[in-house]
Amino acid sequence: MNERILDLDQTVYSLCMADPAIVNILAEVGFRDISRPGMLHTAGRFMTIPKGAAMKRIELAMIIKTFETHGYKVIGGVGT
Repeated sequence: MNERILDLDQTVYSLCMADPAIVNILAEVGFRDISRPGMLHTAGRFMTIPKGAAMKRIELAMIIKTFETHGYKVIGGVGT
């Protein structure tokens, strides 16, 4: 089985293009706007998960834990 990796240094757009399931998990943790048409292709192209979490005041540790629960290994994001 291939390991599913979530790199917090990549943009939301690139993460979701590589693994479309990420969109649903992001919506689950509070990024509901990500499923709106066009949002992924605009804000998602420059936004990282840590930056989005800070803007929306969503705890990054909770996001990481949710992705780990879904079977992802979370890397990156140090100093963001």
